[in-house]
Amino acid sequence: MPQQPSSHPNPLPQAGEGKDNAIVARGLTRRFGKVTAVDALDLTVGRAQVYGFLGPNGSGKTTAIRMLCGLLLPSAGTIDVLGYRIPEQAEALKRRIGYMTQKFSLYDDLTVRENLEFVAAVHELDRAQTRTRVAELLERYWLRDLRDQLAGTLSGGQKQRLALAAAVLHEPELLLLDEPTSAVDPQSRREFWDSLFALTDAGTTILVSTHYMDEAERCHRLAILDHGRLVADGTPRELEDALPGQVLLVECANPRAAQNALAPLPGISAMAQIGASLRVLGSDGADLRAPIAARLREAGIAARVDPAPPNLEDVFVAATRQAPAERHA
Repeated sequence: MPQQPSSHPNPLPQAGEGKDNAIVARGLTRRFGKVTAVDALDLTVGRAQVYGFLGPNGSGKTTAIRMLCGLLLPSAGTIDVLGYRIPEQAEALKRRIGYMTQKFSLYDDLTVRENLEFVAAVHELDRAQTRTRVAELLERYWLRDLRDQLAGTLSGGQKQRLALAAAVLHEPELLLLDEPTSAVDPQSRREFWDSLFALTDAGTTILVSTHYMDEAERCHRLAILDHGRLVADGTPRELEDALPGQVLLVECANPRAAQNALAPLPGISAMAQIGASLRVLGSDGADLRAPIAARLREAGIAARVDPAPPNLEDVFVAATRQAPAERHA
């Protein structure tokens, strides 16, 4: 499941590699004093796809995104984005990328339309282009009836749609989104992701960081970061199929009692109560079905123990709960 190591500690992108990929980063590292926020990250993002960054808070997702778009200088490594070498050519890249931060960064005291017109002026669109593009985006992102409302009075979902409209106003080839749905309701998140797939259908490449498993499942390809390192990389199905541990579902009348009884059992990586069931993740190579059933019988707990198909949450837990020595091997 972990990404295969490179043959060279900091290889340069190969000739032609950037033509087929929107992003190629090798050995990408960022240190803040003694803290390494991103540690030797190798990343390849194909064009016209949604590539997801999944990881716990502090795993380096935001730092990596800021380096990829030229806002933060790397301590080491090479970055090629849309054929531009970053950070040397970051200024030239700006016109071809869009960046949406986690926090709403437009002007609360301007209307929806005024915000979009301001962004158009920043990108040096002329008056006719601005009028056409703003009208198009107001319609596409369900903002037409809100065009004269102050941005500061919008709901979380409405602000999100406005921020996305501003990020794509200049029709970028690459869109970088840093946890864009962290403060909106499930329906707004669903509508937002429908908008993202419409963009990829039109040829836009999207790199999005998230901590929602349902969003991670929507990505064409996914990277899991932990303590600044890439610990897994692949399609959601590939990552699930490669899960080294065993997943078991324990059905019983008292899942909490079952969890307490199983806590000392060797070979269990994680347990989580899911409704009236207990989901158990075993470590690599451990066949736990019989030992779990026996331990529950000893505890006087009647239960059914069955194998369960792995999901991305299992993958995430397995990838981010390794011991520090294993993580840095």
